[in-house]
Amino acid sequence: MDNSYDREKVIECMFDPITSLIIAELENGKKNSSYLAEKSSVSESEVHERLSYLITNGFIIKDQVGEESIFSANVDKLSTVVEYEENFGAAIEGLEKMDSFLN
Repeated sequence: MDNSYDREKVIECMFDPITSLIIAELENGKKNSSYLAEKSSVSESEVHERLSYLITNGFIIKDQVGEESIFSANVDKLSTVVEYEENFGAAIEGLEKMDSFLN
């Protein structure tokens, strides 16, 4: 799988309040666009728009069943971004502590 995505843009998408609500719904299994639109109080086209970067980069999977779009989360790939961020944050915090100790 291609890893040439913009990590910050993915995180920005994931932590947007509406998009994160949609992703949370998808972590429990596949959902159609009308359900996601209703749950997040946005239009179906906005659901598609908000998920488009995540779909393009394989974080969200979109299947077409007739007229209906069905979305699911690539939980493993999403969690790698979150784990990376947690590790990165811990490293920064450690450096800040060391800096305050040394100064």
